[in-house]
Amino acid sequence: MSYTLAQLAEKVQGEVKGDGSLVISGLGTLEKAGRQQLSFLANPKYANQLKTSAAGAVLVKSMEQACTIENAIITKNPYLAFAQLSHLFVPQTQSWTGVHASATISDQAQVAADVTVGPNSVIDAGATIGSGTVIGANCVISRNTRIGCNGRLYPNVTIYHDVTIGDDCILHSGCVIGADGFGFAPRVDGWEKINQLGGVEIGSQVEVGANTTIDRGALENTRIGNGVKIDNQVQIAHNVIIGDNSAIAGGVMVAGSVNIGEFCTISGGSGITGHLTLTDRVHITAMSLISHSILEAGSYSSGTGMEPTSKWRKTVARIRRLDETAKQVLDLRKQVNKLLEKVDTK
Repeated sequence: MSYTLAQLAEKVQGEVKGDGSLVISGLGTLEKAGRQQLSFLANPKYANQLKTSAAGAVLVKSMEQACTIENAIITKNPYLAFAQLSHLFVPQTQSWTGVHASATISDQAQVAADVTVGPNSVIDAGATIGSGTVIGANCVISRNTRIGCNGRLYPNVTIYHDVTIGDDCILHSGCVIGADGFGFAPRVDGWEKINQLGGVEIGSQVEVGANTTIDRGALENTRIGNGVKIDNQVQIAHNVIIGDNSAIAGGVMVAGSVNIGEFCTISGGSGITGHLTLTDRVHITAMSLISHSILEAGSYSSGTGMEPTSKWRKTVARIRRLDETAKQVLDLRKQVNKLLEKVDTK
């Protein structure tokens, strides 16, 4: 996995400054990269590290930034170029090809000839697995589930029945797709389970993080659009719809029947209550609670920011008195209005 600097520049349509024959065998940070590694400068606040970096070459945005270093690739978007080049240096993560002897594949499943299936994985009847897909160890793919081409399932992924997954998807370890949504009807003596009769539809080029859960729909399907990126430990409840190219960071909880638009970003630790709509291009900052629909694009936040504990306690105490204070203000306003009326009558 070695390339010359000129070869890497060609792949990102960049311009070489310095030695185009320099061999690059890996990627690294400005702080820790070595002579055979390529780094990048995406944030100007790290520009001072260019002077001390030992990286063999750096992806930069302009010749002005490159003037302090010996070798560089100049490109319009160094971070995007770094992402594109990262695909060239992915190490091999498994030692087998084909179907492992311990895997169990139903005679009624349709598995392309070049699919890799890891140890102890199970593929049930009616499942369809597209060409080029790699299934890691201990995965379960249940009845009538369809997975497209060139997908990647890391070890211990569980996919329930009647799930559809598009092409070029990545599912990380421990994620569960198609478990029952949280549906129960109250009885006098407890709860009556509502069987979840829908499925899950996942588009192409979707990535789902480790230990994330996407529940099946109650009657209609839960739907995840093309290009959606979901981080680790995210809960997507039943009948949620997520539009194309939205991104959801770790620890987010999305309640049932939420409709999230396209190109939205939901930052870590946020919660969205049920049956809400978020229009396209909404950005939710970290640890926010969204309790009503958002129908206009933009950035939204909730909660209070961090401050020293002693100050925070005083702030909370004042917040708890807001209702009482508001009533006092209203009473004062009424008294002032009465006084003004008396003045006017005179």
